[in-house]
Amino acid sequence: MGRTNEAIAEGLSIATAAARLAVRNRILVETIARGGQFDGDVFAEFARAVLSSLADEQDQAADRVTHQRKRAWGRFSDSSGTHDYRDRDTRNLRRRAKQSRGVAKELRTFAGDPERVASLVADARIAAWGDVEANLSQRLDVEGMTADADPEYAQMRKARMDALRMVDLARLASQAKRRAKDKAVADESASDATPPPTTGGGKNGKKKKSAAR
Repeated sequence: MGRTNEAIAEGLSIATAAARLAVRNRILVETIARGGQFDGDVFAEFARAVLSSLADEQDQAADRVTHQRKRAWGRFSDSSGTHDYRDRDTRNLRRRAKQSRGVAKELRTFAGDPERVASLVADARIAAWGDVEANLSQRLDVEGMTADADPEYAQMRKARMDALRMVDLARLASQAKRRAKDKAVADESASDATPPPTTGGGKNGKKKKSAAR
């Protein structure tokens, strides 16, 4: 009986932590992401729904284990897998079903207690604010960081300078060479397209020479 009670208490603790996390996430979404107002009654209703849903899951687990126990009854052959139970497993399966039923009962009792639900919502609200505060603090630390305040500034500065030298400057040099090559090709093309200058000869020049004679 003691082992069963301990298992029920542990299962209730795990389920309560899961419910608190669900409420915290709901608070973050509704009040932070969507800009809504915190309403304790609304989140209490949500918490009760979560607790009831977790209780239903425990009852379903108990039903499943009970079905497995009935199938294992009277089977004495070797097991072929983890969930291929035999008669020797029925006692453990019965205990597991009882534990799941106990957790489900405790969760429903929890959901029906306004003070416990309000306490869960309050804890979830504190956790949600802790997340927001931590994110804001981290953002401010990063944006307001100075060389004196950052213990890794020197190491990161070296890494940034190495990246500048090996990547950025090399890329700039390559771009400069390419622009110079393109300009040289363009100048050469323009030179080939320019017609040669005339020397002033031709038919008119010959006529003037004959007239002078």
